[in-house]
Amino acid sequence: MRAGSGLDRARLVKFIQRTYQEIFPKQDFSHLARTVEQYFSKDTPLWWVDFSTPEPRNISSTVTVACLWAGNAVDQVQGDRHTHIFLLYVIPEHRRRGIAKVLMQQVETWAASRGDHQISLQVFQSNQPALNLYQQLGYKIQSVSMIKSLHQQTEVE
Repeated sequence: MRAGSGLDRARLVKFIQRTYQEIFPKQDFSHLARTVEQYFSKDTPLWWVDFSTPEPRNISSTVTVACLWAGNAVDQVQGDRHTHIFLLYVIPEHRRRGIAKVLMQQVETWAASRGDHQISLQVFQSNQPALNLYQQLGYKIQSVSMIKSLHQQTEVE
């Protein structure tokens, strides 16, 4: 695992787009670059997990297989600042190997070191593997996000 830096902005955009494209494959997520531009800073830590594979002639190839990006939020009930996870992503070929748990332990250590009392995150209801992971790690549902489309659909008679 290694800490990210401002030089990782483009890679972070690719990872965040990849996360959403897995769930919504037909969508264009180029707008997420603006999200990264607006929120990524020295105060929003980023961790990467690299995996080395041996290549012919004893040369190794390193591939980034996971990342976690965190920032700040304010608890709307208590008013306290706390850590919020913007992104946790492990590429499919490297899932179920404990990588996400290690990244979550890293962010918990970071949050505790700065005096935070909680960590929040959002997860799509359809992402059952992620929901299972977070529940195993002790996360509880606190609120539900609801959306109503304002585009009216034509009824077929």
